[in-house]
Amino acid sequence: MKLAVVGGGSTYTPELIDGFARLRDTLPIEELVLVDPAADRLELVGGLARRIFAKQGHPGRIVTTSDLDAGVADADAVLLQLRVGGQAARNQDETWPLECGCIGQETTGAGGLAKAMRTVPVVLDIAERVRRTNPDAWIIDFTNPVGIVTRALLQAGHKAVGLCNVAIGFQRKFARLLDVTPGEVHLDHVGLNHLTWELGVRLGGPDGENVLPRLLAEHGDTIADDLRMPRAIVDRLGVVPSYYLRYFYAHDAVVRELGTKPSRAAEVAAMEKELLAMYGDPALDEKPALLAKRGGAFYSEAAVDLASSLLGSGGSAVQVVNTYNKGTLPFLPDDAVIEVQARVDGTGATPLAVPELDPLYAGLIANVTAYEDLALEAALRGGRDRVFKALLAHPLIGQFEYAEALTDKLIAHNREHLAWA
Repeated sequence: MKLAVVGGGSTYTPELIDGFARLRDTLPIEELVLVDPAADRLELVGGLARRIFAKQGHPGRIVTTSDLDAGVADADAVLLQLRVGGQAARNQDETWPLECGCIGQETTGAGGLAKAMRTVPVVLDIAERVRRTNPDAWIIDFTNPVGIVTRALLQAGHKAVGLCNVAIGFQRKFARLLDVTPGEVHLDHVGLNHLTWELGVRLGGPDGENVLPRLLAEHGDTIADDLRMPRAIVDRLGVVPSYYLRYFYAHDAVVRELGTKPSRAAEVAAMEKELLAMYGDPALDEKPALLAKRGGAFYSEAAVDLASSLLGSGGSAVQVVNTYNKGTLPFLPDDAVIEVQARVDGTGATPLAVPELDPLYAGLIANVTAYEDLALEAALRGGRDRVFKALLAHPLIGQFEYAEALTDKLIAHNREHLAWA
């Protein structure tokens, strides 16, 4: 089995390598290719990756290359984890929207649209090159904004599934609080990427006992603190929203907070510099503890579970993924991309049935889906008017004065990445 990781020079990659090494019986990789245009970073990450494999006794071969076509040739699956424009572009996404009093964040609001505009054309080019080399390869997308990028891939006819670590993070957290194994915890996880709610937490499977009320009663303070939301709000909802709902439920407070501290991108850039220095140490043969602060917790385990099911080594499994709606949420088009529990096998992902949604959640999902439709159209076809319409449709913006100003700022800050600008 051959896997390729596009964006293999990311400081995330040792997390992925650690999972591949530990879970080699689930996903028996013979060759792993790390592909990245940044040759200096790639060699540092690749060296550590080989040492992790060697320490844990993994027999697989790790190859590094800056040649995309060579790297993905004959791959059974290609995992995308790239960031067009790097942390510098992310820093812009997180700062210029604040000038208009709007959320500055890399996956939602105006910053999220900017990232989609930069990313979708690049990802589609990569996917076409994969298809020319091996039309049977699966593409696993971890590149944000995952929902929009996955829809672009599926719409273009690629064999693609989107992946995020929010759900597996909740699963592991709830398992610790309940003192059970993660495999015993099934989430009623519903929504769009970075716009999800845990409507139930079931023990033993989709039809198991819903212990969410007990979790909130016994551990509500811990859960609310992790979400950075008031306990009273979480109790009132009776569900567990993802951290990203804070941008919607406390928009103005978060804008004020973001304006008083360095951007997350600046923090990550400093962290990456330290991590890369660590990766260059020939004595280091495991992922460093600092990597946990970088983000992406449990990403490797989610990726292994997904790849093993798609490639047949792990059989059919239920996992939270991003895939076509296919009637799962009846108020959305079939070709909307949603994030729910799905049965995954060699044919792809089939969403499981979900309970009828309260209008409080369904309304926001429908609104953001409409924005994502317009965002994808802007990313694919360009043009100032399409950017403006997408921004105007976003529930975190929604005023023409803001949308006009943000359109100008988005184009000005991303001109080098927009072929039409």
